Amino acid sequence: MIFTQVELAAADPILGLTDAFKADKRTDKVNLGVGIYKNEAGLTPILKSVKQAEEILLATEKSKSYLGMEGVEAYNSAVQGLLFGADHEIIKNKRALTAQAPGGTGSLRVAAEFLMRNTESKTIWVSNPTWANHQNIFKSAGLSIEQYRYYKAETHGKDFDAMVADLKMAKTGDLVLLHGCCHNPTGIDLTEAEWHVMAKLCLDNGLVPLFDFAYQGFGTGVDEDAQGLRIVASQVPELIIANSFSKNFGLYNERIGAVTVVADTESNAVKAFSQVKSTIRGNYSNPPAHGALIVSTILADAELKLLWETELTEMRERIAKMRTLFVETLKSEGVSQDFSFISSQNGMFSFSGLTKEQVAQLKDEHAVYIVGSGRISVAGMTKENMPVICKAIAAVLA
Repeated sequence: MIFTQVELAAADPILGLTDAFKADKRTDKVNLGVGIYKNEAGLTPILKSVKQAEEILLATEKSKSYLGMEGVEAYNSAVQGLLFGADHEIIKNKRALTAQAPGGTGSLRVAAEFLMRNTESKTIWVSNPTWANHQNIFKSAGLSIEQYRYYKAETHGKDFDAMVADLKMAKTGDLVLLHGCCHNPTGIDLTEAEWHVMAKLCLDNGLVPLFDFAYQGFGTGVDEDAQGLRIVASQVPELIIANSFSKNFGLYNERIGAVTVVADTESNAVKAFSQVKSTIRGNYSNPPAHGALIVSTILADAELKLLWETELTEMRERIAKMRTLFVETLKSEGVSQDFSFISSQNGMFSFSGLTKEQVAQLKDEHAVYIVGSGRISVAGMTKENMPVICKAIAAVLA
């Protein structure tokens, strides 16, 4: 008997919270744990642009044959256009090659395994705090993990000086995980000037940036959110990007992402990419087609792309409105603690500053579920559930 030796795994800090939420019988429960966009009706909609693209695919698709290891070619080209801009030097000189991958998680795992197997880069520096699954992904691939300071609890803001000081201790060849925009979980991003400092630090110290770019368009705009990536890419000769379209296309269950390798020359990109494909072959062999075909169809059609950008803007602006409403409603509930920092953060999440004890009290006494770190999914807030959320927070702060 071998399974008697297996120990029960600890619940995932995010998905495990969703399981607990589903099991909760209370009717006024609110889930602000998992990062899924909700509209004002509390639903996760299928975008109109996605529906129209699927109608096109239904009418024109002629085969369900296997894709190559790298996935849909038109999709991979479209990914590079969004990341760098169509006329970027990296694209013109063929220094970047992209492989479709199953979501942002799959993209990060492929990147990590490729690096572990084929390079001397065995250590990755991640922000403290960071997305709860980052450490799991990188440890599973065999990488050693170090942390750089990012968040200053006293100010509810970024500690860039500490970030720079910590990364100056990294060794040549070490990897640095950078959140391209909408930092998860804090919602606090680097400024343009800080991105230039980070690019120079990586270049001078021989560090290799690995971008987690899962929220493009949820910060201030599609091109605007790529600013940091493009600044680093213009100065650092080698980097890797793991991106996802779960959020900005609403394609959560299609698991559609990509891993992009940027090298100093076209020939080195080709060599590196051959090993990326080898990593894919030993994992899932080749990716599913549907999500990639949706994205590439939308981005190749001017009208559909405009519709998608309009819908993305609506989602981004609704989240911003929820931030403002959250701060205002907390005040109206008599909360004296200053939560105004929530309004200046970007993306789907906010780092609330609530303690683990307060988070537990929110769940146990008020059926409001957020991650133990205090991260709140603002994208799950609505005008309807806002009073419930803020009354509960006011109660645990009293």
